[in-house]
Amino acid sequence: MKRIITYGTFDLLHYGHINLLRRAKQQGDYLIVALSTDEFNWDSKQKKCYFSYEKRKALLEAIRFVDLVIPEKSWDQKIEDVQLYQVDTFVIGDDWKGKFDFLKDHCEVVYLTRTPEISTTQIKSDMREA
Repeated sequence: MKRIITYGTFDLLHYGHINLLRRAKQQGDYLIVALSTDEFNWDSKQKKCYFSYEKRKALLEAIRFVDLVIPEKSWDQKIEDVQLYQVDTFVIGDDWKGKFDFLKDHCEVVYLTRTPEISTTQIKSDMREA
């Protein structure tokens, strides 16, 4: 069984997120999503989420491409997660290209092209203008 892992906040879930998850799942058999906790988002990313971790987790668990959701509590947990969950491939959007190449010693690293016309940042901006 080929295991895939991806990371993200997945707030204001949209079709760009679904495209990423679908394409990540196509890389293997079992998709693990490491979902940023509210504390990690605020303390490390200075992001305030609209939906709580538990609500975002429930949304992700309802998506057929997702097999397991785990908490992302720090930037540094990726190698440990890859080893613990016996991950074969790390997948993330290409806006992070090169940032996770250090994982290549532990698994394959794939940067997927993002869905260009949609982002949570854009949704928030559009809502402020409305």
